Amino acid sequence: MSLWFRECELDFNARRLFRASHEVHLSPKAFELLKALVECRPRALAKSELLDRVWPGVFVSDASLVRVVNEIREAIGDHARESHIVRTVHAFGYAFAAEVTNTSQPNCVGATDRRPVCWLISRTREIPLYEGEQIVGRDADANIGLDSTKVSRHHARFVVGGTQVTVEDLGSKNGTFVRGVRIAGETALEPGDTVRIGPDTFTLRIDVSLRPTETEVTRLGTADSAVTA
Repeated sequence: MSLWFRECELDFNARRLFRASHEVHLSPKAFELLKALVECRPRALAKSELLDRVWPGVFVSDASLVRVVNEIREAIGDHARESHIVRTVHAFGYAFAAEVTNTSQPNCVGATDRRPVCWLISRTREIPLYEGEQIVGRDADANIGLDSTKVSRHHARFVVGGTQVTVEDLGSKNGTFVRGVRIAGETALEPGDTVRIGPDTFTLRIDVSLRPTETEVTRLGTADSAVTA
């Protein structure tokens, strides 16, 4: 099973963590701690419970727990002072605070075969988009779930092909807006474009590493032309 939060993918079965399409290596203890926090979200876990889960039957100090939490935060791009993912619960323990999206795929598809091409980014979410079609809505079978009564059950469809991204409204009641304008049909998106669906406004970000290399055109100046002549 794979879960997405912010721009990270956590694959429980393969015990792998990806951030912005790049694999990040965690120590076994760090992976177990992150797994425990994600599985128990949004409940805060006491330090004693985390120590029992990650170091069963072994006495370790709180310093070991802090060290592993810092390892996790560095791996996922979180910060102790302004933590938006692994939250410190003062004098108690830790909690997983980020919103999680379930992006599980059939078992025959491995994590390395499902690199996201781009992301929809809002103030609170970073949603990965993969090759192919993704439906946005509040229905349980939607690929991207938005829990708002202003969002239709099947609200909009994103289609990704390489670095080409389009969005289409699926006859929603409140409409889909691109760059502030309500769209009527399939609309091509460019990096930096905004898409509003219900109360949420997302900005499209494309992984620049996947863009084709541009051909450099060399132009001969007047002096070079004269020499050639």
